[in-house]
Amino acid sequence: MSTDYFAQDPRSNLERMAAGDLYIADDPEIARRQQRAMRLATRYHAAYVEDADSARPLLTELLGSVGEGVDVRPPLSVDYGGNISIGARTFVNYNLTALDVAGIVIGEDCQLGPNVQLLTPTHPVEPQPRRDKLEAARPVTIGDNVWLGGGAIVCPGVTIGDNSVIGAGAVVTKDIPANVVAVGNPARPVREI
Repeated sequence: MSTDYFAQDPRSNLERMAAGDLYIADDPEIARRQQRAMRLATRYHAAYVEDADSARPLLTELLGSVGEGVDVRPPLSVDYGGNISIGARTFVNYNLTALDVAGIVIGEDCQLGPNVQLLTPTHPVEPQPRRDKLEAARPVTIGDNVWLGGGAIVCPGVTIGDNSVIGAGAVVTKDIPANVVAVGNPARPVREI
């Protein structure tokens, strides 16, 4: 790294990451938490294949909060897991990628199609800080009773309002209000519900 970006900042990279500030992911505790998440996600997948009900304790151990009646079909890919909250009665289809450097909140009674991506990490647009591996994150919030169609991508910092529907393959780059159908890249509301 050519510049000491943190010369006046005594915090560890983990502390900067948790605060939502720029950091570099070379902290040993960050690596340990990522490895733990990968192990638990792998164990969850194997247990779910044998008996979905018996896999629930692993999901609860992996994620920050899991409501009653939640069903998450593996495979599930997360950065840490502990920064994810899923509300009651939500169904998550196969192959969710939830990069939870910042918090990800999924409301109650949601439906997430296969191959959905919930992405909180951000990187500098400027070339040198990006080359120096700086990154940060912004939270993602999905309201109650939201349906994310298969392959939808929700970008960092986005909030989707209650009861909204996001079309398959949509790329959500900005907040979506409650009670709308939004489609496209970038996703835009096309009608009210």
